[in-house]
Amino acid sequence: MEKLKLGIIGTGGICNNKHLPSLAKVADQVEVTALCDLDEGKAKATAQRHGLTGAAIYTDYREMLKDKSIDIIHVCTPNVAHCQITVDAFEAGKHVLCEKPMAASSSDAQKMLDAWRKSDKKFTIGYQNRFRYDVQVLKKSCQAGELGDIYYGEANAIRRKAVPTWGVFPDKSKQGGGPLIDIGTHALDITLWCMDNYEVDSVSGQVFYKLGNLPEAAQGNTYGPWDAETYEVEDSAMGFIKMKNGALINLRASWALNYMDAREAATTLCGTKEGAEIKYGGSYPQAELIFNHVRHGKMTHEMLSGEALVDYFEGVNEPAGVLEVRQWINAILNDGEPCVKPEEAFRVTQILEAIYQASETNRTIQLG
Repeated sequence: MEKLKLGIIGTGGICNNKHLPSLAKVADQVEVTALCDLDEGKAKATAQRHGLTGAAIYTDYREMLKDKSIDIIHVCTPNVAHCQITVDAFEAGKHVLCEKPMAASSSDAQKMLDAWRKSDKKFTIGYQNRFRYDVQVLKKSCQAGELGDIYYGEANAIRRKAVPTWGVFPDKSKQGGGPLIDIGTHALDITLWCMDNYEVDSVSGQVFYKLGNLPEAAQGNTYGPWDAETYEVEDSAMGFIKMKNGALINLRASWALNYMDAREAATTLCGTKEGAEIKYGGSYPQAELIFNHVRHGKMTHEMLSGEALVDYFEGVNEPAGVLEVRQWINAILNDGEPCVKPEEAFRVTQILEAIYQASETNRTIQLG
């Protein structure tokens, strides 16, 4: 079987640490033949680091898209560039995986949907946390109806002091926002997906700009001091999402918040039969999935046991990024449907935008 040809646009951290290591695991199906970055040296260094000696190097993605041999494009640029690159890639006849969030605004996300629907290509968004062991088990439990009617959820992406000090994360003009759009997006995605409820009525929320201007001595940041002079985005944000069926989701996201119980890409679900909670990241070195219910008239809970680990062996469960790319490539080869549907990712972008709008205007935003 001839390998699919793939090009990556944007050779920063997410390209080097997630996409290329994951794609290496499916090298029998896919060949990375092109890399593009505004910084040519950066793209060349990425090629050298990952042994892509034969990959073409571009500084203009439009030139890359002219290569008819390329089947797939992975968009790994800052958020505000997602829309135009994705639209152009569809018009050039490519399948597209765009990193999360889908876009910095719902209007841009809509343009991406429209371009995809005009094409006959596959489209997905990089929400790799859906493929984690704990999230997969929770999703199956929800599908089986074990939680009953899920009427309350918490989408948690809380860092105590872990502001990213690399790339363009604090630059609002390139990212569109801070922790809400960066890590809040993952927590919201897995919460909506497990609930299988995308029918939103209204959104309210508050965005905080309280700690970004702290002097270095008062920061205590995990990733070293951030530049208070160039920090433009929020340090935390809270949102309430009311669904059309009356269910409510409480979304919490922060890079910096004086709050001890840190976790991200985590969710809590409360149903009429039982509840479930994922604790992941931050204060939790290992993922925890806890179900709470009543047995024989008494409250009890059970925790999902961890993956079996043996020294010098990886075990049966691959990293989420590898599972994501395996599913994505198989969807292309077998004309299947990607796990992360574009319409679902659009709804996430729409909700995040509404939280920013609700905070700015001090009113509830109606989406229903």
